[in-house]
Amino acid sequence: MVIASFIFFLLIFVAIGMLSALKSKGSAEDYLTAGKSVPAWLAGLSAVATNNSGFMFIGMIGLTYSTGLSSIWLMLGWIAGDLAASLSIMRRLREVSASPGIHSFGALLARWHDTDFRWLQRLAGALTILFLGAYSAAQLKAGSKALHVLFGWDASTGALIGAVMVILYCFAGGIRASIWTDAAQSFVMLAAMLVMVSTGLLQLDGFGGVYPALLQVSPTYMNWFPEMDGWGPVLFVLGWVFAGFGVAGQPHIVIRFVSLDHPQSIGRMRLYYYSWFVMFYSLTIAAGMLARLLLPESAAFDAELALPTLAMEMLPPVLIGLFLAGLFAATMSTVDSLIIACTAAFTRDFHGARTPGIFITKLVTLAVVAAALGFALSDSRSVLSLVLIAWGLLASAFAPLLLVYAFDGKPDEKLAISMLLVGVAVFLFWRHFGLSQLANGIMPAMLSGMAMYAIGKTMGWTLENTGGERAGIL
Repeated sequence: MVIASFIFFLLIFVAIGMLSALKSKGSAEDYLTAGKSVPAWLAGLSAVATNNSGFMFIGMIGLTYSTGLSSIWLMLGWIAGDLAASLSIMRRLREVSASPGIHSFGALLARWHDTDFRWLQRLAGALTILFLGAYSAAQLKAGSKALHVLFGWDASTGALIGAVMVILYCFAGGIRASIWTDAAQSFVMLAAMLVMVSTGLLQLDGFGGVYPALLQVSPTYMNWFPEMDGWGPVLFVLGWVFAGFGVAGQPHIVIRFVSLDHPQSIGRMRLYYYSWFVMFYSLTIAAGMLARLLLPESAAFDAELALPTLAMEMLPPVLIGLFLAGLFAATMSTVDSLIIACTAAFTRDFHGARTPGIFITKLVTLAVVAAALGFALSDSRSVLSLVLIAWGLLASAFAPLLLVYAFDGKPDEKLAISMLLVGVAVFLFWRHFGLSQLANGIMPAMLSGMAMYAIGKTMGWTLENTGGERAGIL
């Protein structure tokens, strides 16, 4: 019954994705941006489902299980930073992306001021493929972990199933299939979390007994902040605000704004996006805490498996299928978007005189899925670790440049490239020396990127000082 329920929901998602072929125009451009005609409600639900991925079901719940209430700052800081990025960047980004030649994130960066920064576009494409490839692997890994716990299947099975499903509906409709399935998956994800939290509360006799029990977990479990000295708590919160602002540097989410039907639809898109975001994040934290009470901690227990383990113990077979479909929904809603973003980077940001047609574009999609699957099956790091590294690198590279662009800054090509490289270098330096205990590495990386712009501007590395708006390195 569990497997039948699980397969039933997965087949619904595949069918929705396949139906998007009815709207497909059969062109590579439609495959990558859905004709820039997606309505606000679809774009909003798709963006938030893509943002809230297997990281939430596996990584975030595992973190809350282990650390307690202080994980709430990932929610509060992340959403605050995300909203700041949306208000300062996204409307202008959608206006610029209206150009018929912009079908990838790299092209958006390279042509923002009617420029033709070929080396910037290629570098952006390379970073997109590298970092989003690791991100894709993390999502496939999340699905594998859940199936391993629930069914005892081999650890590779979930990743293989997810990869096949993503290929099927991406081939059918490209980004449109991704957006349609994202919207459907967003409802299943929310329903799955509601079921788990409601069931957990019933097991613990309601709210009255939960809070006292949480206080007994450990002396620090219900502290608002992790134990830090001095300015530690402030830096901790600010770090997550910067991490949320990093949404502007995520090609797979930004492309939802590019695909939106009109710049004027941004306000309605935000309404759907943030309403769902707050509800789902809150339920995730609640589920992590309930799991800690219902599943005692042990040295051999993997905290990232708390939710699927809890589902197996508490839910009837049909609802276990619903839960597992919800987790797979979270995984696929991000994987398909990441794969299409990598495809766009490869086919558009590394092109020569001719851009590839739909056949070659789909072959690239297949190759990207295969590469992500191989990495997911071979890498041993946690889902949370993989996601935060990939997200941090993308945010550090791209968000400072987009912020400068949005406020009409005009760096020339060498300054734009310098900003990307400085952001990435500082983020890697921060992680290598273990400074993440002080603050999320995205904060110093983004500040360094902005500082690089200020330095470059004083040196005359701007379009106003390089002889025209089409100036570049060459």
